[in-house]
Formats: sequence, C-alpha cells, structure tokens
Amino acid sequence: MTSSGRATIYDEIGGADAVAAAVDQFYVRVLGDPALVGYFDGIDMKRLKAHQRSFIAAAIGGPELYAGRSMKEAHAAFRIQPDHFDLVVGHLVATLTDLGVPAETIGRIGEKLAPLKSEIAPPENGPATTPTRRRWFGRKAG
Repeated sequence: MTSSGRATIYDEIGGADAVAAAVDQFYVRVLGDPALVGYFDGIDMKRLKAHQRSFIAAAIGGPELYAGRSMKEAHAAFRIQPDHFDLVVGHLVATLTDLGVPAETIGRIGEKLAPLKSEIAPPENGPATTPTRRRWFGRKAG
C-alpha cells in the first residue's frame, strides 16, 4: 500500500509470490529465445533471478529495496542491443499476460521500466547482433 492507502502495482498483482512466478516464467521465455540466450551463458541464474525479483518488486511498489548496481553499470559490459531490449520487454509482457495481469496494469509496469532502455541498451550499442560472452556479477561467463 502507498502512504495514501492505494494499492501498489505490487499489491495488485499478488505480491512476492506473483513476482517470483513472473520472474521464473519470464526467464523460461528469455532463455528459450535464440536471439537472447547467449547473454546468459555461464550466468548464475539463481542469483540473477533473486536480483530480478528484488528489482521488480521495488520498481512496482513492493516493500523490498533494490540495493544492486545501477542498471547502466550492471548491463554495460553486455553491450545489449536496443532490439534485444525490445525482445525482453515482449517476453515480459507475454509472461504477465499469461499470468492474468490486466493490460492496464501491464501498461503501468511498462511506464516504470521503459525509461531504463537508454541505460540498459543505449543506441550506441548499435543494431542487434549475436551476443558475446561477458562478465556478470563479477564472474566471467563461459
């Protein structure tokens, strides 16, 4: 709940359990996408999912505080292409839709996450190409 007594997006979608289910299903989709899977070679997915749950919960009004690195810093080494960011957003929308989240709520979530595109996948990263192995969470992938 917000200080004004209104339910947050986090509350509306079902709280921690809903965020955990969404993150799990989201990564099934993302890891099944040939255009994206290369970004995750050698990645500690348990740790990544924990960070993702914390980040999403904080972004949509949950009680958790996101204490990770900035989005720009966390993703810079990957040189994520803008087209790939858009694919990830598509997988998130499909996941939330399959979980029964109303379209209006999905739109509100998108409004909170869309500004991150310029930090995660800046235009200078260029057009989509095959991802290369990068460092994630201080560990060299692969």
